[in-house]
Amino acid sequence: MATSAQPVVTAAIEGHAIARHVKLSPQKARLVMDLIRGQRAEDAVQILRFTKKRAAPIIEKVLASAIANAECKADEARESLDVDQLVVSECFVNEGARWKRIRPAPFGRAYRYQKRTAHLVVKVSEHRAAAAERAASAAAEKAREKGVAGTVKRVRRALAGAAQPAKRKKK
Repeated sequence: MATSAQPVVTAAIEGHAIARHVKLSPQKARLVMDLIRGQRAEDAVQILRFTKKRAAPIIEKVLASAIANAECKADEARESLDVDQLVVSECFVNEGARWKRIRPAPFGRAYRYQKRTAHLVVKVSEHRAAAAERAASAAAEKAREKGVAGTVKRVRRALAGAAQPAKRKKK
């Protein structure tokens, strides 16, 4: 029964954001989404900022939300996340509900037309190399905390945490 030191494997931190029922044609939104797919998150924001399409600011908001969600997940997992290492791993546009409208036509007739909506999905994830580096640093930290010196560090951390006053909850 070998319980040797196994490497700590941490998954790449991901974040995603969805904007549903956006009043925008999916075909037109896909043109802009294709520009940022596979790009670094920082570069994707710059591309969207200087793209002269109506979909660009909407997609930029969704991308910013996905980045913020990845940061929040990293904080919850108590992991360090370098935002510069985030990559747009997936982004796609699905067709939403269509709004059926009627336009008056000559001789008392009516022409039907449809206003299209879209569901925008953007997923960002940590680059593989950055995730491996983060896992290696976590393993090194764990190795450092072994033994007497590590025990002292853990006790000091626990005492420092107990010395801090409890936070009050907002109502």
